[in-house]
Amino acid sequence: MAGSRGARRWIRWVLRHGAVRREVSRQAARGDLGARMIIEPDAVRDPYPHYEALRTQGRLVRSALSWTTVDHEITTEVLRSPDFCVGLRMPENAPGLLKAALRAGGSWPLGPAEPPSLLAIDPPDHNRIRKLVTRSFSAKAITRLRGRTEEVAAGLLDDMESGRAGTGTLRRADVVAQYASLLPATVIAEMLGAPLSMREDFLRWGEGGAYSLDMGLTYPMFRRSEKDIDALADWMDGHFQYLRRNPNDSILSSLVQAYDEEEGRLTHDELVSLALLLLAAGFETTVNLIGNGTRLLLAHPDQLERLRADPSLWPNAVDEILRFDSPVQRTGRVAARDTEVCGFPVKRGALVLTQLGGANRDPAVFTDPERFDVGRENADRHVAFSQGIHYCLGAALAKMEGEVGLRALFDRYPDLRSDGPAELRGTRVLRGYRSLPVRLGEARSEVQEPVA
Repeated sequence: MAGSRGARRWIRWVLRHGAVRREVSRQAARGDLGARMIIEPDAVRDPYPHYEALRTQGRLVRSALSWTTVDHEITTEVLRSPDFCVGLRMPENAPGLLKAALRAGGSWPLGPAEPPSLLAIDPPDHNRIRKLVTRSFSAKAITRLRGRTEEVAAGLLDDMESGRAGTGTLRRADVVAQYASLLPATVIAEMLGAPLSMREDFLRWGEGGAYSLDMGLTYPMFRRSEKDIDALADWMDGHFQYLRRNPNDSILSSLVQAYDEEEGRLTHDELVSLALLLLAAGFETTVNLIGNGTRLLLAHPDQLERLRADPSLWPNAVDEILRFDSPVQRTGRVAARDTEVCGFPVKRGALVLTQLGGANRDPAVFTDPERFDVGRENADRHVAFSQGIHYCLGAALAKMEGEVGLRALFDRYPDLRSDGPAELRGTRVLRGYRSLPVRLGEARSEVQEPVA
């Protein structure tokens, strides 16, 4: 049985990643910039020089297996256009060998890149499912959560203070492990009615699941990703049983009720997939936002001083962090029909990779885009949360948590300093740090005043 499961997994890897990895590696060896960004480690460490090199080749560039763009206007048009979708059904005349391979591969885990995930389905199903949870992430709902988020941040900083290593100004901590990861994980767990005791498991499973968004995974990474997604799905199924016995006013409880009482509104796979996405997406982007923001502000002390002199700049600073070092670096769309984008013809079935991190540094939109400026007037024109119908459901939550989390950290530790090399996570679609060691310095005891 284990052998057959392994064989099916290997077939799935070949279909989704193995064949792609082979072709992309071949194209990268020939100098294809788009392919190099998918396969080469340097593109994870610092993708921005690659974006600029790609920009010199044109607004929409033919690359391995796809078109790719770092152009802000084209990115926005593709993501908003009804002529593009997140996937196409297999045509009836597809080769029989491909259909047989798909059957042999068995069912795919309910990951973020697989239907019925909201990230992988189009209207009308996308609209039907998203509508069930939109209200929980409205601006009013997020405003009500702000006070609780400030309490969580203060509590985690207290824990970090008590668990610090060293004495005096040599006190050390890891901002990601001890703070940036736990803040959004706590908030989303409370919103969803998931036990806080599971935070570490959620973070571990979420990290594995995040790799499923990347193209061309190695087989070991693909295997880890599937196992972590399956583990989270199994836990969620068990938690649904608990919620049936102990209903509450949480989002997950309302979804279980909709599934049980309103026949046809949600399938079982839709219920599990939506719950997994809400949980994992509820902390994945924000972990990176807080970690990337901490790194940027430590590297730009002049900008941190501006925030201390004028705290009203904090919301804009979060937008500038999202623009300058986007937690989500790219997303893709498939042409649903023959179409045209900003004068460029695109054939039905063509994949277009929009490099969000590159579009956010488009000099046609952002003056001096390589400069980190917390007062940038149009910082909010970034596309870090995508655009169109797939605009990030939790964008307002992530921005609020980023603002609260970063401000609380730097208010508590005005002398915060880097203390050794940071470690990147290694994912390509999601950009952030696995570890960010810092020297805390002396803590300030005053409570921050809320921004008007």
